[in-house]
Amino acid sequence: MRSYLKHYIDGAWVESDGGIRHEVINPATEEAVTEITLGSNADVDKAVAAAKAAFETFSQTSVDERVALIERIITEYQKRSDDLAQAIALEMGCPISMAKMAQVDARIGHWNAAIKALKEFEFEERIGNSAVVHEPIGVVALITPWNWPLNQIISKVAPALAAGCTMVLKPSEEAPSCAAILAEVFDAAGVPKGVFNLVQGDGPGVGTALSKHRDVDMVSFTGSTRAGIMVAKNAADTVKRVHQELGGKSPSLVLEGADMEKAVKGTLMSVLVNSGQSCIAPTRLLVPADRQDEAVAIATAIMKGTQVGDPMEEGRHIGPLVNRAQFDKVQDLIKKGMEEGAKLEVGGPGRPAGVESGYYVSPTLFSHVTNDMTIAREEIFGPVVTIIPYKDEAEGVRIANDTDYGLSAVVHGPAEATKRVAPKLRAGMVYVNGGQPDPNLPFGGYKQSGNGREHGKFGLAEFMEVKSVLNAYAEA
Repeated sequence: MRSYLKHYIDGAWVESDGGIRHEVINPATEEAVTEITLGSNADVDKAVAAAKAAFETFSQTSVDERVALIERIITEYQKRSDDLAQAIALEMGCPISMAKMAQVDARIGHWNAAIKALKEFEFEERIGNSAVVHEPIGVVALITPWNWPLNQIISKVAPALAAGCTMVLKPSEEAPSCAAILAEVFDAAGVPKGVFNLVQGDGPGVGTALSKHRDVDMVSFTGSTRAGIMVAKNAADTVKRVHQELGGKSPSLVLEGADMEKAVKGTLMSVLVNSGQSCIAPTRLLVPADRQDEAVAIATAIMKGTQVGDPMEEGRHIGPLVNRAQFDKVQDLIKKGMEEGAKLEVGGPGRPAGVESGYYVSPTLFSHVTNDMTIAREEIFGPVVTIIPYKDEAEGVRIANDTDYGLSAVVHGPAEATKRVAPKLRAGMVYVNGGQPDPNLPFGGYKQSGNGREHGKFGLAEFMEVKSVLNAYAEA
């Protein structure tokens, strides 16, 4: 069993002060694979105090010094890529091939994007005889989820370091090892003590303590909308900045004239890539009503051809869901879809044929879905796709926007049509005829998908305060 029972505070691995031992379950075997200590309020106080003390000097470092630091981190990070991939595969069930490529190796782009943003960022702007300057906001609490555990940590740590902030990280207790490995990476790279601190724990414990802490200047949170609301409420009494990237229920809108096979395949691959456990997964596939049968035929073949398998084996299969609670939730939603009248085309309740253990879900496809059904309203977070027919473009756009969320959207079709429709979609990110996320572009959503943006210069600015220095350039 992997063991990370200590927290990383003020540049050292330290015993918890009153924490509780916690076992992490391998979702493929349903057996314990890692042990950590869920931290206490005392652990949080020590970590925040270390970050506060370190801020005095780290906030004054130069751009060149911070660039050099991130470059050293990249060097050490690359040495641990296999360890990071294995941790993700074991703890959250992402197949090792994808864990290495999409979860670990692709994050180099985020480190490099932070360097680029830092080198190009305008920290001072002259307006008349006065200056407007950007300064690091202070001590930041970073609370991250289990579904893309490494991605979400780096999406916060990289710009926070670049800005000159100090930080306390609380990763998900469902997938904690990659955060501990990163702490080892930062230690090897020479990150000054107190700049980065790691306290393992759960949301009600460590997450709440960080959100309420009077010496934390900002909370950056990624997770469910329900949990994000609690973070904001806990932070309100100290009037700290709260940056949130929350849930999603993304549409993939296929317009008239679109290449249906390409659109359906791209949509389903985007859902299946992490067993549906992605906030931007385009799980609502909107197609012209007269082409629904065509879409169903293509999607059915893809779903039937999708295999599930052991996350530790190389291959193109998908893995299990992260835990029993998530498995049960997805099972209930699949049953709800059947009860509410959606047509089950592939998959359904229960584990895939021949699978006796593990939190595996059959790749499931529903057609003839209406947007008022539960499976079209709630974020499922499993390998489940709903096909929703629409009668004309106006109705397609209306259905796409008819959601509490607004993280991302996809639109497929001819250039003139996508240019017309993309501005009408109420989402923070719109993918035109597919595409991949770019670490230089802002990542974040509208409505209940959160506020603020991550990545590139936009993510860097989130960790800054803006100060006016009046008459700064006037002669004495």
